[in-house]
Amino acid sequence: MSDLIRLSGTTVNAPDAIALARFYAEITGGVAKGDEHWALVEGPNGDIGFQQIADYRPPTWPDGEVGMQMHLEFFVDDLVATGARVLAAGATRFEHQPNADHCFVYADPAGHPFCLSMWGAPRVGD
Repeated sequence: MSDLIRLSGTTVNAPDAIALARFYAEITGGVAKGDEHWALVEGPNGDIGFQQIADYRPPTWPDGEVGMQMHLEFFVDDLVATGARVLAAGATRFEHQPNADHCFVYADPAGHPFCLSMWGAPRVGD
């Protein structure tokens, strides 16, 4: 036995779990499994869970009336090419871009902000 704690995944609230999982599977090259209540994206670099919340209210970033709740960061090589892919999959790009020199902020179809970033490289061997 050990007292080691390892992150196994992140779960995101959604109005429809499988619909949001399909969006993230499309943009990451993963596979979406589940239903409207609970779904999982098994991705090439990790998994993301999604759970349906009946009274889901999307974040209103950046004004904060409804807090951001969370956001996901994705490392990319080309902001323009990957930006076009996420827009085609159903994302929207926020007008407010606080770090546009290296990072673009988008909203997924449920309104959660997520970033495509060229800042920092993925850790190898973790």
